[in-house]
Amino acid sequence: MSAPLRNPGDLAARLDLALPERLLLVDAPEPLRALAQSARPGRPEPDAVEAEAIRAVKEMYDAILVWREERPGSQALLTRAAKHLSSGGTLWVVVARRKVTGPRTPAVHRLSREDAAKTFEKVGLAADREVPVTAWHVAHRFVKAKPRGYST
Repeated sequence: MSAPLRNPGDLAARLDLALPERLLLVDAPEPLRALAQSARPGRPEPDAVEAEAIRAVKEMYDAILVWREERPGSQALLTRAAKHLSSGGTLWVVVARRKVTGPRTPAVHRLSREDAAKTFEKVGLAADREVPVTAWHVAHRFVKAKPRGYST
């Protein structure tokens, strides 16, 4: 990541980095790791892993943030991350915006919100919010999908 985080103080609050007891960061750049750590006084330090090491993760987390630009290999990574999300947890996926030229991944090969939504639909997660992270990246929050049906 070469673009600076957008309004770091506000970003920590908008991503709810201080709330979860257990937080996992996957492929998060150093500025975001430092922000998550500083936003959590009195809380356990967030765990951070690279995408290739997600198989070694054994614990369950209240929140998971995955930083992923490229589409190849993302479905397996996102599926594995979702398996480590505790009931009622939130999963954030940070992706490169489609129409910007800064990220290293060409637009045609970028992971999109729709790609993530398709993967998470199988495990009952749905997108409900987005937060700008840098000038080139946006985070999408996925939470347990509300059941469809009639309201009484």
